[in-house]
Parts: sequence; structure tokens; C-alpha cells
Amino acid sequence: MTLLYLNIQWDRLTGYVKKGHYPIENNAAERAIRPYAIGRKNWLFSKSQTGATASANLYSLIETARANGLNEYDWLKQIFKALPNA
Repeated sequence: MTLLYLNIQWDRLTGYVKKGHYPIENNAAERAIRPYAIGRKNWLFSKSQTGATASANLYSLIETARANGLNEYDWLKQIFKALPNA
């Protein structure tokens, strides 16, 4: 069974060699999702569902700012100032 699967997927498995620009590992993708995995583990220990949701929302805002190259603190200050008027 394993050999059959290997033969069916051979082109995909060797694609990085033929094309030359594919990375051989997925370390960049693993590093990108690492903060979410750590956050997910931390949210397990929240005292309530509401607290976990609040933590997840705040974490989402911080990671959005970080992903867009913004200063997280300044961006959150701006968001929390504008939030009551929304």
C-alpha cells in the first residue's frame, strides 16, 4: 500500500528538485503558525469561556498589527480610542 501511494505521489514528492525554487522544508510555515499554537495552549487555562474569547480577540488584534508591520502598542492605543465611537 505504501509503495502504491509513493508511486502515485512521486511527481509531487520530487517537484522541488525539478522546479528548483520550492523549499525542501516547511519551516517558514511552521514559524508563521507557531504563535497561534502557543496561544491556543494558553487559552485552555482561561477561567471562563468569556475570558478565553477576550484573550483570543486581543491576541488576534496584536498579530494583525504585527503581520502588517505596525507598532502593536501604538496601533492598539489608536483602536481602543476609536472603539467607543464605533
